[in-house]
Amino acid sequence: MKKVGFDNEKYLGEQSRAIIERAQSFGNRLYLEFGGKLLFDMHASRVLSGFDPNVKMRLLQKLRDCADILLCIHAGDIERKKLRADFGITYDADALKLIDDIRDWQLDVAGVVVTRFDDQPSVRQFMRRLERHGIRTYTHRPIKGYPANLDLIVSDEGYGANSYIETSKPILVVTGPGPGSGKMATCLSQLYHAHRRGMHCGYAKFETFPIWNLPLKHPVNVAYEAATCDIADFNLIDPFHLEAYGQTAVNYNRDVEAFPLLKRILGRIMGDNVCYRSPTDMGVNRAGFAISDDAAVRHSANQEIIRRYFRYHCEYAMGFAVRETVDRIETIMEACDLQPEMRDVVGAAREAADGARRASGKGHDGVFCGAALGLGEGAIVAGRNSPLMHASSSVVLNAVKRLAGVPREIPLLSEHVIESIARMKQEVLESRNASLSLDETLIALAISATQNPTARVAIEKLRELRDCEVHLTHMPAPGDEAGLRRLGVNLTSDPNYASRELFVT
Repeated sequence: MKKVGFDNEKYLGEQSRAIIERAQSFGNRLYLEFGGKLLFDMHASRVLSGFDPNVKMRLLQKLRDCADILLCIHAGDIERKKLRADFGITYDADALKLIDDIRDWQLDVAGVVVTRFDDQPSVRQFMRRLERHGIRTYTHRPIKGYPANLDLIVSDEGYGANSYIETSKPILVVTGPGPGSGKMATCLSQLYHAHRRGMHCGYAKFETFPIWNLPLKHPVNVAYEAATCDIADFNLIDPFHLEAYGQTAVNYNRDVEAFPLLKRILGRIMGDNVCYRSPTDMGVNRAGFAISDDAAVRHSANQEIIRRYFRYHCEYAMGFAVRETVDRIETIMEACDLQPEMRDVVGAAREAADGARRASGKGHDGVFCGAALGLGEGAIVAGRNSPLMHASSSVVLNAVKRLAGVPREIPLLSEHVIESIARMKQEVLESRNASLSLDETLIALAISATQNPTARVAIEKLRELRDCEVHLTHMPAPGDEAGLRRLGVNLTSDPNYASRELFVT
C-alpha cells in the first residue's frame, strides 16, 4: 500500500470555508474560476498520495445550496477535435461526459458557455445537441484587440456583448474540460454585467497547483512544471505578493504575467473595490494545509515527474511533442537528481523483455516486449509477449493469479477460446497479428469464467489493480492502452514501437 500523505477531510473543511468567506467578502456574490479537472483529477491523485481524485465534487456537494455550476468550452477545441489524453476522448465529448458525471453526483449544470465562438458549423451542431437535451447554451465571441484594448474589452461592445447568465445562488463556479476554455474571461464578463446592474460581487480563482505555501522547488510544485512541459509553464515566487506583504508565495508564470492587466480590468469594472494586491491574493487554494505526510507526497511527486519523462519521450517518438518539450523534462529530471530506473517497474519490465529474447534464441532479431506491474509492498509481477498474447495481457493475467493465489502454471483462459479469437482475427478480420491484446484478453477471460471457476475468481481481482504502477518496454497498441486505461493503472512505457509496422490496429 502507498503511504497516504493527504487528508481529504481536512481539505474539504478548509477549502469550503475559504470559498464561503471569500464570497462573503464580496457581499455574498462570487464568480469562482475553477481550474484543473473537476472530476477524475488523476494528476493530483498521483502527486498528493491519498488525494481523492473526486474530492472537488465532494466540495461542490458541500456547497450545493450556495453554488451553481457553469461549464465553459473553447469553440476552437470543438472544431479541432482536441483530445483529453487521460480518457482518449475529444473535449466536446468530455464536456458531455462531465455533465453526466455532475448529474451522477446529484448536482446540475446551470448552462454551457461556448467561448471565442465564430459560427463554426461543428460548434453549432454541438450546441444544438445540448439544447435538445434541455441544457442552456450561451456564446461569447472573440473580442477584437484582446487583451490589450481595455477600452473595448470593458465596454458594452466587449464583455457587454457577451451573453449574461442569470443565476440565483451566491457562488457561480465556472469550470471547463481543460485549459484555455475561457473560464477567466467568462467570470470577468459576468462581473461586468453584474456591476452594470448595480450588484456588489467579486472574482476569485481556485487552482490546486502550484501550491502557493510550499517551497518553490518542492517536488509537488516541480511535478506541476513537469506536467506542463508541453506549454512551457514554470513556477516562480510571486513578486507582487513579496512586494505587498514581504512574504514568499509560489505562483506560475502565466498568472504572474497576466496580473497587471487583470488588475486593471478589475479596476475598470469594480472601481475602488479591488482588494487584490497579488495573483496569490486571488486564489482560495488550501491544498497545502491538508498535506499530512510531507515525505510521502515528496516521493509520489518525484514518481510523477518520472512518469512525465516517459510520456513526453513517447509523444516525441509518435510525433506529438517537440524536442524542446523533451529537453525541458530532462532538465527537470536532472535538477531533481532523478533517473528513469527509479520507477521500480521499469527494470522488471526490461528484464522480462530480455528474458523473452534469450528464450527465443534469436538474439536481437524480432520484437520482444516486456511488462511489469507493481502490487505494492515491493511485489512486482512481470509478463512478456508471445504468439498467444501481448505483454500487457500476460502481465495482467499473472497479476490477478498472484492476487487470487492461483499457481502460475494453471491457465485462466480456455485454449479453445484463445484459438477461436486468433482464428477469427487472422481468417475473418485479416489481421497480421493473431496474439491477443489486453482488451481481447479481458473478453476471453470473461468467456472462460462461464466454465472455469478459477477465471471467475481472477475477474474479481481485476478491480484491485486500480492505481497500480505498470511499465511496458514498448508503447502500447490501441487494445492494450484501452484495457489498461479501463483498469485504472498508472502506465508508462519506453519510447519503442512494439511492431515494425507503421499502421497498428
